[in-house]
This record gives sequence, structure tokens and C-alpha cells, in this order.
Amino acid sequence: MRVAVVGAGLAGLAAAADLKELGNYVELFERSRLLGGRATSFEIDGIEVDNGQHVFLACCDEFLAFARRAGFAERLHLQPRFDALVLSRDGKRGRLRAASLPAPLHLLPSFATYPHLSMSAKLRVARALAAVALSRRETNLESEETFEQWLQRNGQNAQTRRGFWDPFFIPALNAPFDRVSVGDALFTLQTAFLSDPDAARFGYARVPLAHLAAAAAEKLDAVHLSTSVLGIAVSNHPSATPRSLVTLSMSKGDPAGFDAVVLAVPPRAVAKLLGDAQRYGVEHLDTYDAYPILDVHLWHDAGSIGFEFAAALESPLQWIFEKAPGYLSCSFSAAQGFMQLPTAELEALAWREVRAFVPAIRNATLLRSAVTRNPEATWLPRMGTGRTRQQTAHPAIAIAGGWTHTGWPDTMESAVRSGTAAARSIVERSQSNTEHPRCQPTLSASTAS
Repeated sequence: MRVAVVGAGLAGLAAAADLKELGNYVELFERSRLLGGRATSFEIDGIEVDNGQHVFLACCDEFLAFARRAGFAERLHLQPRFDALVLSRDGKRGRLRAASLPAPLHLLPSFATYPHLSMSAKLRVARALAAVALSRRETNLESEETFEQWLQRNGQNAQTRRGFWDPFFIPALNAPFDRVSVGDALFTLQTAFLSDPDAARFGYARVPLAHLAAAAAEKLDAVHLSTSVLGIAVSNHPSATPRSLVTLSMSKGDPAGFDAVVLAVPPRAVAKLLGDAQRYGVEHLDTYDAYPILDVHLWHDAGSIGFEFAAALESPLQWIFEKAPGYLSCSFSAAQGFMQLPTAELEALAWREVRAFVPAIRNATLLRSAVTRNPEATWLPRMGTGRTRQQTAHPAIAIAGGWTHTGWPDTMESAVRSGTAAARSIVERSQSNTEHPRCQPTLSASTAS
């Protein structure tokens, strides 16, 4: 088949890579000049930076497999065991780390000495974790209970929120807890912390993320950057079992015909391309809201700060990452209240916060700084609504995106899983038509890179 993939984020790249590995001809279309979508990188004053500090966990099996197939695995760093440093303004340094015990007991030794919770607060957290660990019910990602309601129902107070839930779950969920389904939160808790002692190990790319996207795109037949797909039209082959042909109209070149298309773009863009989503059996596209992340990049003259990353309690920048000696990336998740602040104000705020938590740079000089904003970092369905599925009512059209129904919240892992599911849908549904001759598509006139 000749298949078009619209959108060069991780979902589109995963779909394209799978389709190509199965022997199809694959063209990728991306409206921006960059590959990678929400997980990309670009140059600022000659320095390549990520558009956000993207972290994955060891339990992200499909993302790791995707990176291996792209030949990128050696450029990923993955902790040998879970180990998280947590800092407070009063100078306390706490660590949560995995011991050589089965889950969920692997966190017990470090949790017992964790300085950011009192004994009574630790008991509150332990009771809540035990309730989840002992529950045999599967998590419902579409539950109508919010994570905020669950925390209150399970006796969590301001101290447990400050010392445990906020630093780990605000970045993981990237939304206020009263907007997050308890299913999303407990899935993250069960998968990362309660099922396998190795699951929560932190990982990140050692080089800018656009390099992963470029490695995945290298194997495709054509890549069209700075090329918007403006619409799609579907016609049927005149045969007993209709053979579909999808025509893409684009901002560059003539319309191009394909046997099938994967739409790996945000929900509103999918709705626009489909026109009448109900015609294709596509649901819930109007129920998603976008949540932002911003990162402040700081270059200073103090060299290494002595750790790779750490959580900062009760700070708008939840995590501090040392990208290289003298270069820090400060991550603001669920950043709705900060997106409109001027760049200079954000840079000054981050520098003040970092110096408050890291004594090694309190007398350092800030050499330069930059801000990267991602207003659509994650997409979350509104409470009580479902997620969109990859398969549509039309066999030649599939949808991919970390926001779709994968069983995971909107993450890099979910994006890769969605791309794989979309590719599988296209291939499996085409097999029943293999006895009919293929339509001959019109080749795209835009330039492949």
C-alpha cells in the first residue's frame, strides 16, 4: 500500500515506522519545519535545546522498543534503579530509591527515612498506597471521580500533598488534580511504583530529541516538512468490496492520492481534516482540553551542581535537570498560570528558585537564559468523557496520538502505542481487499526531504 501519515510527532513516526517495516510505501507530512511534534528540539542562539524536558520511565516498553528500532537506544539514559532526589527550601535533601525487595516493598526502606514527611504523614500515604496495591479492580481511565476527590477520600492532607503527591504526580499528569481522572492517576501509580521495582526508573535522551525523530524518519520513502495537509477526500474503487482511495490536499503541490492515511495530529486538527467526524465513526474530538508545560533554560558559571535532577518542593518549577555542567533546565508542569508571563520575568523567577534550592550556585552568575513554551503539551479528555479510538469506521483512515485510547495517559509511551495501533488497523483492514487491484495514486509534487 501507499500510506500517508499526517503529523511527525512520536505517534506519526511510530505509525510510519511500523507501516514501513511491514513493506508499505510511506510518506510523512508535517506542517512545521521540525520533526518530533511535542517532543522535538531546535536552536536558540546557536544552541540546540529540547522544547521541554521529556522524561520516560523503564515501564515505557513501546517507547523503548521504538527507540531501539530507530537505532537510538544508545543515546538514551536509564537509571540502573529508581532514585529520586527531593529538595526543600530549608536545605533538607530526601531520597526515594528502590531497594532489593519485591514491589511495593522496594520503596519502604527509603520511605521510612524520607525527611519531607512526618511519621503521621507517612502513615497516611502508606495507607493510600496499600489500598491501591491491594485492590484487584482494574483502573478505569474514564472514571468520573477526580484524583483530587480520591486524595481527600483517602485522608491525604496538605503535608502529604507537599511531600509526596505533588512533586511526582503534577509532572506525571500535567494538570490540576481536580481535572484529572482518578483512573489516570492510579494507573500511573500502579504501573510505575507498585507493580515492579524497576518500573519507575527515570530515563531521558542524552542528545536533543529531534535526533530521535530524524532517526525514525530516515527509513521512510518521503518526508515533507513545512507542508500542511488542508483536507482529505475519500473515494471508493468500483468493485464488489470497495477499495478506498484517500486524496490529500496540501499547502504545497498538487493533491496526492494514497491507499490509506493515518492522522497523527491533535484532536481539533483531526476534526478539521475529517470535516464530519461522525461520518467516520470518530467520537469525543470536542471533549479534549490542552494543558501546557514550559521550561526555563539557564546557563551559569558554577559548573556542575552535583546531581542529574531533583524535585523542588513547593516551587512552580517542580523539577531541576542538569543537562550539562553549567546548563540547567527547569520544568514547569501544569503551567497555566505562567504561560502569559514575560520571558524575562520567567527567567528571573527560575533563577531565584534554583538558587534557593541549590546551594552550589547561590553565588553563581547567570550567563544566559531562554524559555520554551508548549501550550499543547498534553491533551486530557474532560471528566466523564471517553477517549478517541485509533480505528475509524472507514478502513483507509486511522487516528494516532498520545491523547487517544491506548490505556495510558497522554505520554510519549501512549503516543508510540497509538501509532502502532493505527498502523495495525490500516494493515489488518486492508488484507480483506488484497484480491482487488490497487488504485494508482497521484504522486505528491511537494519536495521530499
